[in-house]
Amino acid sequence: EWDMRRVFDDKEIDAVSVATPNHWHALSTVWAAQAGKHVYVEKPSSHNVFEGRKMIEASRKYNVMVQVGFQNRSILNTNRAIKFIRDGKLGEVYMTRGLCFKPRADIGIYPDGPMKAGEQFKMNLESGHYETPYTEAYLKNVHYDMWLGPAPKRAFNRNRFHYNWHWHWDYGNGDTGNQGPHQFDVARWALGKDELPVRVNSMGNYFKYKSAQETPNTQTSLFEYADGKILEFGTRGLYTNPEGVLLPDINLTGDGKISASTDAVPVKIGTIVLGTEGWMQIDSGGNWQTFFGRKNDAGPTSGEKDDSYNPMDLTGGGGSAIFDNFIAAVRSGNRSDLTCDVETGHMSTVLPLIANVSYRLGRELRLDGKEESFTKDKEANKMLTRDYRKDYTVPDKV
Repeated sequence: EWDMRRVFDDKEIDAVSVATPNHWHALSTVWAAQAGKHVYVEKPSSHNVFEGRKMIEASRKYNVMVQVGFQNRSILNTNRAIKFIRDGKLGEVYMTRGLCFKPRADIGIYPDGPMKAGEQFKMNLESGHYETPYTEAYLKNVHYDMWLGPAPKRAFNRNRFHYNWHWHWDYGNGDTGNQGPHQFDVARWALGKDELPVRVNSMGNYFKYKSAQETPNTQTSLFEYADGKILEFGTRGLYTNPEGVLLPDINLTGDGKISASTDAVPVKIGTIVLGTEGWMQIDSGGNWQTFFGRKNDAGPTSGEKDDSYNPMDLTGGGGSAIFDNFIAAVRSGNRSDLTCDVETGHMSTVLPLIANVSYRLGRELRLDGKEESFTKDKEANKMLTRDYRKDYTVPDKV
């Protein structure tokens, strides 16, 4: 079915999962909520800030569960890391740093229109395989106008379709808003912030390649909160060093056990948490280590199981735990059972979204957190939403 609204109208369906490109996350969620469907939606929860607030309003108005796919919220080890922090064992946490060091290759430049029969296409020019060619015959099975949805109407281009839509502002949010939201979420969670920062400054560029990509492959973003605490985020898509350290000659496996048979490496995708007594590093799978004092003396790790603490009866980690939690919350009817309700997801999603506004305008911005807007800045506030196409508008009144 090419029109998701027909699916939402089906009375036999109770819940839907939204794994569309980012520019469709909000409208599909609102439509589903209006039809009485519970929604699991991938991160980032929305393509812009306005949309995220409308998703929250739709969830509340139609009394449906909306879970955002921030998997770390459902990983037991990550929850135990947050408990360690909340118990004050690092002292006062004053700064967190999210890391998104994920190599991305040249996407090239291609003309508009379908590919020719027999033409080969490397979506990632450094990869060793070719993608299914987006020929005229292939595109006959694509409802392209529906795919564009809220985005501006334009001719088809292979580089603005799957997967490279991520690197174009009409549909995606760059890697700061692609892989980045997972680490933004943990960084905000660890810092203990349920409000927006008071200012943001983001800078970056698209280095090395000459291609059609619009988003930066290198970006540094700084956020300051009202109490002076800092959240820093680094996006690096080229060659880079990792950050943090692990204890010599050990590694943490996916289930949090310590293995001495492999060489440990510092993290490239993860979070650094800085406290007045020590610091913690958390990798993308929720494995964590702590260090204390000026000599970085090794402290507790996620390998030391604490079976006394299991919030929400989480089981392990990985992608399935958050789906299991979503289904359990749908069945219970209690929004508080969700590990990442849409409002929680929205607060973490806003961070990369406002960072990108700062980056695109090339200047620091100040925020009014209660209004979810920039302070006395019409140009920046215009970028908190978008111009929608007819029939694909995220409504102001859901």
